[in-house]
Parts: sequence; structure tokens; C-alpha cells
Amino acid sequence: QVQLVESGGGLVQPGGSLRLSCAASGSIGSIRVMGWYRQAPGKERELVAAITSGGSTNYVDSVKGRFTISRDNAKNTVYLQMNSLKPEDTAVYYCYAFIRTMRGEYDYWGQGTQVTVSS
Repeated sequence: QVQLVESGGGLVQPGGSLRLSCAASGSIGSIRVMGWYRQAPGKERELVAAITSGGSTNYVDSVKGRFTISRDNAKNTVYLQMNSLKPEDTAVYYCYAFIRTMRGEYDYWGQGTQVTVSS
């Protein structure tokens, strides 16, 4: 079994910062891609940022220049540093990983962590 455990969400004022973390554990062979999605009320889930095992990254346009994704391959952990937060960043943020296990390659998701940007 593979688990993704997130931490770091919360309430922050506009212009503030938060750092999300997500650690993968279990029967992991290798992690091809890790990333963060978010889902705001009444909206579809969208990809926020992703990073490959080689360090290549991509971001949704709305967070470019404000958010930074990084990972520690030795710890199977991905981070999302969120700066200059805006009310429209309010959403549940989900960690995602595409992982190779002994049984094959699968998508895994975290349980979600709430990020609220409000004064």
C-alpha cells in the first residue's frame, strides 16, 4: 500500500505565504511525477504544479511567479511554497503522485488540505 500524507494548509491573509508538504510512504519503487491539484467550491479540480523525478516543473498560469514546487527524492516528499496568496487561491489542495510499485504504475492521491485566503 502507498499513502500520501499532506500537511501545511490553513488560514492566511491576502499577500501571505504557506508551505504545503506531502510525504509518500509504503511499497514505492520509484515516483515518476509528484504534484498538487486544487479544487475550489463549485469548480473542477485543476493542476496547480507538478515536478518530475528529474526536476522538470510546470505550473498553471495563475500561480506562475508566486508558487514554487520542489521535491526531496530521498524523502519521497514534495513541497509547494505559496507566496503572495490571493483569495482566489482558496481551495482544497490535493497531493498527487504517479508511482511505480511492484504491481505496476498507479496514480495516488492525498486526502486534501484546506487553504483559505481571507482577511
